[in-house]
Amino acid sequence: MAPTFHLRIGDILLLLAAFSYADAFYIPGWSIRSYKEGEAIPLLVNKVYSDNTQLQYAYYDLPYVCPPTGTRHSGSSLLSGQTISLNLGEVLRGDRITQSDIELVMGEDQECKFLCSQTVNRQDLKRAKVMVKDGYVAEWIVDNLPGATSFVTVDKSRKYYAAGFKMGYKDVELGSGKGRYYINNHFTIVIRHRKAPGKDGDRGGRVIVGFEVYTKSIGPEAKRLENGCPADSNNIDSPMELYLAPNSTDFAVQYPHSSYHPPESEQDVDDGATLEIPYSYSVYFREDDRIEWSHRWDLYFVNQEEGSRIHWLAIINSLIISGLLSAIVAVILARTVRTDIKSYRDASEEGKSRMNKRRTRPAGSRTPRSGEKSLGGLLEQIGDTENDADISSDDEPLEDITGWKLLHGDVFRSPAFGYLLAPLVGSGMQLLFMAVGLLFLSSLGLLNPSWRGGFVSVGIGLFVFAGVFSGYFSSRVYKTFGGVSWRKNTIVTGLLFPGLLFAMVFALNLFVWTQASSTALPFGTLIAIILLWLFIQLPLVYVGSWYGFMKVGPWEHPTKTTTLPRQLPSQAWYIRGPQSVLIAGLIPFAVIFIELIFVFQSLWQDKSGYYYVFGFLSVVSVILILTIAEITIVIIYIKLCSEDYNWWWHSFFVGGGSSLWVFFYCIWYYFTRLHIEGFVSGLLFFAYSAIGCAMYGLLTGTVGFLTAYAFVRRIYSAIKAD
Repeated sequence: MAPTFHLRIGDILLLLAAFSYADAFYIPGWSIRSYKEGEAIPLLVNKVYSDNTQLQYAYYDLPYVCPPTGTRHSGSSLLSGQTISLNLGEVLRGDRITQSDIELVMGEDQECKFLCSQTVNRQDLKRAKVMVKDGYVAEWIVDNLPGATSFVTVDKSRKYYAAGFKMGYKDVELGSGKGRYYINNHFTIVIRHRKAPGKDGDRGGRVIVGFEVYTKSIGPEAKRLENGCPADSNNIDSPMELYLAPNSTDFAVQYPHSSYHPPESEQDVDDGATLEIPYSYSVYFREDDRIEWSHRWDLYFVNQEEGSRIHWLAIINSLIISGLLSAIVAVILARTVRTDIKSYRDASEEGKSRMNKRRTRPAGSRTPRSGEKSLGGLLEQIGDTENDADISSDDEPLEDITGWKLLHGDVFRSPAFGYLLAPLVGSGMQLLFMAVGLLFLSSLGLLNPSWRGGFVSVGIGLFVFAGVFSGYFSSRVYKTFGGVSWRKNTIVTGLLFPGLLFAMVFALNLFVWTQASSTALPFGTLIAIILLWLFIQLPLVYVGSWYGFMKVGPWEHPTKTTTLPRQLPSQAWYIRGPQSVLIAGLIPFAVIFIELIFVFQSLWQDKSGYYYVFGFLSVVSVILILTIAEITIVIIYIKLCSEDYNWWWHSFFVGGGSSLWVFFYCIWYYFTRLHIEGFVSGLLFFAYSAIGCAMYGLLTGTVGFLTAYAFVRRIYSAIKAD
């Protein structure tokens, strides 16, 4: 088996090279949009979000920003404030993209343009303070690029972007230590462009390669022009503070200087006081030939070069762990199992010769007692319970037949609650198909940030289509367990996991609805998901179940199962259910741990960021699958050697054991790395984490189950062939 081991490592290295180059292959979008000089460019506003909370809000739902005027601007077919059509993935990720009143014209700079003066009351100010405190950032969109805040590295050798821009900032007074909150109410928009490729460029077309937004807080004391714009936006002495002094005369007498800000509880929020917040913006177009249009998203990938080195470290770590497990499996298959089978052959041959001697005994010799049997006919008679009795020690040397070989009559006994295991395996195959499809398409560059919401939309489509595979594998496993009601199994398969998932999402949605967050799914979207589930996925599950149950049938087992199960001996602590699942799950978790850091940072700490290294993730996923398969073989072999034939559910739990460690890591990550505040945000974090870990555990558990099943069939087929 050693050559097989070296071939496997070689294949992994080839995959590694292929996917690492595939990571650089990038399809930026379906078409390149070019603009001629003087052509209007629409600016869209989307949402605001924060790394400190899981609640997002539509930009125009905020009471302290300029509301849309409802006018139609050149370059757009929509009225300002009108929502553009979104795909399912965009809706699920909380996008609410609408047309704005900000006007951009290719090549025309605007020194300053007044947007509006928004009147806010104390309640609106209070909400604005909370959002500034939580670090909310806003997302605007130009030519499918999110507005970015520009940064440079410490050595000033490289520039990079962080999507979005801050709504405001907090300043702490020296001495008193009191915090003051300021709103950013002037936006400097920088559009970077270059000559369009091909014939469009020859005709004067320009393409946008960068969209930067720089914010500033300008207070009411600043001198302003007649149009409302600040006279000098570069020299600002007083920023726009989110504060309204109490109207009472007692406060003016007691606190003649405005440096003291009383707590909210001391203020009368219903006194009718208001604050005017003026908004303005500037626009500058800058030509930049250093950025290719196909690489304009690269600046959003923070610390790409350094991250790549860490990803390589993750792959090397995964290869080492998988290589050690491969060596262990090779030893098991090449030495231990072969030695066991050879000893079984010798004992079988000796049993046959003794049977022949008994058959030739002279008259008057003792006839076999009822219940005795020959070792040579053991496999042929394992289904006959009348002959399943122990052979006397003076006739048959049974000490040579030990361990897993004694379980030939019980190893394929149908497990308890097999009617639940079969649908879980089917759903796991459904998730596996979805995951493989997403990784493959993302590694090729077909799913990338330019297709907003494409990853989620394609994932849902693959999941729905994979209902065929879910029904097929579920029905075959169900029939292998001896099930007869395939329609009932079809309903359970189609409703169990998707139904629980939808119920949990709907329950979470109720909490989010109360917060008026754009994270909440609209009622129409919920209806659309239900229709996809019941009228597309469920019929596909039915088709797959019918074909798997009626046309293909169950898997054939190499040995027959006895009617009465054998008694289980006591098991060592490390092979018992919870202990072995935790121990086995720790190894696959170590394989994905480094890559998991990047995934969690993209999901929870940098919601505006885009996970882009799908090539590395694909390689680590392949190594993860191999590791799960190998560790499941080792654990199930040890379990069978301990004469425990209850391996069906155990193999499923061992395969999915790493999901427990991932969830433990989520808990640790929440308390040590995140600064999420509020009950709803915390609930969303742990609920989404539980859903993600359950899906991951279902997928990996299915891999473990099918691997163990193939392994068990193989070794018992070998002893039957003898």
